Amino acid sequence: MVSKVVTVVNAEGMHMRPAGMIAKAVKNHPDSEVIMKSNGKEIKAKAVMQIMAAGIKKGTDVELVVSGGDEQAVLSEIAEMFESGFGE
Repeated sequence: MVSKVVTVVNAEGMHMRPAGMIAKAVKNHPDSEVIMKSNGKEIKAKAVMQIMAAGIKKGTDVELVVSGGDEQAVLSEIAEMFESGFGE
């Protein structure tokens, strides 16, 4: 298991587009499980609706926890999405 804390930098927070990007990336790695921890909640990162329902806003810290196959590569890929503001 590996983890990293990232900060949401995009102005709209975790809305449909970034939630979809995360879920798609996680689904591309079926051997890995990704949990997002934020505001006292644990969110399965492959569930778009759970990500959106968490109400994660700009400036919020999110801990990404990856377990399973190719953990470090999956963590790096998803952390990069957060750090780049999901291309917005």
